[in-house]
Amino acid sequence: KMPISTKLTRALGITHPLIQGGMHYVGYAPLVAAVGNAGAIGCITALTQPSPEALQKEIRACKALSTKPFGVNLTLLPMLQPPNYDAFAQVVEDEMASGQLRMIETAGHFKGLEPFVIRFKAAGAFVIHKCVTIRHAKSAEKVGVDMISMDGFDCAGHPGEADIGNWVLFAKAARELKIPFVASGGCADGKQLAAAIAMGAEGMNMGTRFMATVEAPIHDNIKQALVDGDEHSTTLLMRSMRNTERVYKNQAARKVLEIEKEHPGDFSKIGHIMKGDNYRRAFQETGDVEEGVWSAGTVMGLIDSVVTCQELCDNIVDEAEEVIKGRLANSVTLVSDAN
Repeated sequence: KMPISTKLTRALGITHPLIQGGMHYVGYAPLVAAVGNAGAIGCITALTQPSPEALQKEIRACKALSTKPFGVNLTLLPMLQPPNYDAFAQVVEDEMASGQLRMIETAGHFKGLEPFVIRFKAAGAFVIHKCVTIRHAKSAEKVGVDMISMDGFDCAGHPGEADIGNWVLFAKAARELKIPFVASGGCADGKQLAAAIAMGAEGMNMGTRFMATVEAPIHDNIKQALVDGDEHSTTLLMRSMRNTERVYKNQAARKVLEIEKEHPGDFSKIGHIMKGDNYRRAFQETGDVEEGVWSAGTVMGLIDSVVTCQELCDNIVDEAEEVIKGRLANSVTLVSDAN
């Protein structure tokens, strides 16, 4: 077996071109460290932490569990009560001094992105920005990010309002972006990694698939729901508010859909169901899959077991290598002049 070397692996000093992206109430030190120890790179989710001090503690916990490179996700979104982004960013900068925290995954509105990109890059970070359209990717490119995570409509969480699938999104990114990109949204196996590389990507960014791992610090019932679910097990909420979110199709999500149909555009009618504490409680305490509204992707159709992060990463890369060296190589044949 040979490692798959890409601009992503070379830039970050990792073995496998795989990223565990930021996920609320999932992206904690135990998972991030396990992903790193498996040869990939994971992200601690900054805004899952209740304060900058708690984020610093989580980063240091990750350093205690692994010596491998890791990242932090910082999502910039308009909120009624926005967090102290500057304080969270300062913690990230301070903790980069050791060199182990190398990657910052940003997401959200690019208008507020540039000051943070300047700060993080000055501190030595490799900055990857998550985008759902080529237009937004080009805007992020202009403010100086190092790589784009192109996030197709298949993704969990916020797929945007353009509804562009990966098949077109990745091909167009390869044509139009000047900086490299990774594939994101609906990613789970080695065939997809091989296809992503063939389409010009430097690797894959996965979220939901990493939730169904032994080390993911969430209730086993949630993991089993991902195994039992399929590509039909999600739904889209908040479309009427132009803040679409792809979530697991449970009782809470169905209730939100009913209310939203009656009161389009009015978040106040659904806020009590959508609130993050319901999400956190289901993941960290009760394991009630019907409680709260929680992000999950159509990639459930490709999740058939809960495995360790090492098994997952090795299986993906091994399968990708077999496809690249076998199926793809054997598909190209020489035609003699006589024929």
